[in-house]
Amino acid sequence: MRKLNFQLYHFRFKNSENKVSIFDAIRKKFIILTPEEWVRQHVVQFLLEEKKYPHSLINVEKVLKVNGLRKRYDVVVYSPDGSIFILIECKAPEIKIAQATFDQIARYNMTMKSQFLMVTNGLNHYFCQMDFENEKYHFLEELPNYKLNSL
Repeated sequence: MRKLNFQLYHFRFKNSENKVSIFDAIRKKFIILTPEEWVRQHVVQFLLEEKKYPHSLINVEKVLKVNGLRKRYDVVVYSPDGSIFILIECKAPEIKIAQATFDQIARYNMTMKSQFLMVTNGLNHYFCQMDFENEKYHFLEELPNYKLNSL
């Protein structure tokens, strides 16, 4: 897999039936390694190691309903009260981040009501804070670090 624009993290790999899998620390199982999964696992490590979010507040690849359709989010970070604090959309490195990607995460967030958004293809990262009152988002330099009292 190609080098991404993250720090170097240590991952566990497994080769089975000519398919490489990577261990997901959140789902606690091996997942087939695709380019998008490579990005997702880097995001999880970024949240755990750099931003210091606890495992218990992170969730990966779950189904949500958007306008009656079943969709899957990539990664969310919950607040201790159960609300969604950060919604993250991961794309494979070869996928260019475009307006359509922001439209996708904005549609998801109409249901999820996350305070912060992250969109990444592993090479380019975009961070936003929601302004629900004015129905827009503001770009940030980075996501907030975990602080027990700030969520």
